[in-house]
Amino acid sequence: MHAHFVLAHPEPQSFNAHLVRSGSAALEAEGWTVSASDLYAMGFDPCERPEHFADRGDPARFDPQSEQRHASEVGALPKVVTDELALLDRADLLVLQYPMWWHLPPAMMKGWFDRTLAYGEAYTSRKRFEKGRFVGKRAMLSVTVGASRSTYEHDGRSGDIELMLWPVNFTLAYLGYEVLAPFVAYGVEAGLRYSDPAAVEARLKAIVADFRATLPRVAERAVIPFNRMAEWGEDGRIIAGAPVHSPFVRRRRRLELE
Repeated sequence: MHAHFVLAHPEPQSFNAHLVRSGSAALEAEGWTVSASDLYAMGFDPCERPEHFADRGDPARFDPQSEQRHASEVGALPKVVTDELALLDRADLLVLQYPMWWHLPPAMMKGWFDRTLAYGEAYTSRKRFEKGRFVGKRAMLSVTVGASRSTYEHDGRSGDIELMLWPVNFTLAYLGYEVLAPFVAYGVEAGLRYSDPAAVEARLKAIVADFRATLPRVAERAVIPFNRMAEWGEDGRIIAGAPVHSPFVRRRRRLELE
């Protein structure tokens, strides 16, 4: 089995980077092979630009999606994009590792989505969800946040973590991945400190131990349900009788049971 990490943090000694190193070691100890894309260390350009495409489909006006499709068809996608896609093709498990900044992934990670998941090569209207490029593979988010778990509940002051992570998880499902329940490291205090340093150190050690124990057992991890193409009608809405797999619906149902 092979796992691939995509890391988006500018500091090589960050806790996010430490999780990648620790998680990789835990998987390798169980016989996995591991690779990683450290986006900042690579100098990955997160901005899609006209100059990324030497053979333009339309030199007069830059349309990113059209140029990605053209480059996919003529085999002219940038090497950094094809290299990343090859790493994803090789991996049985993809782990996206990043800190939550302003309730979102860092711009570097979002830019990796924009460029690597090229229209034509990574997806098309006929190559998505249950017919996606990465069907049969698993993907999992591993994110760090500064505050406690309780503040990320549905009524917490930091916002509902399940809803915050839904767009990225949905992107993975769109590509065909089986999306695993995210690993959220709570209370990773960095610039803003709320706790005694000893308490923070103990908390971080416990998070690392949990992460190391979690990764080799991903086959046992809960899977987030998403609707499939076959469950939508021509109007883009769920057909009658099909379940609605929405984080809003899941949250409402859980609250009704409480």
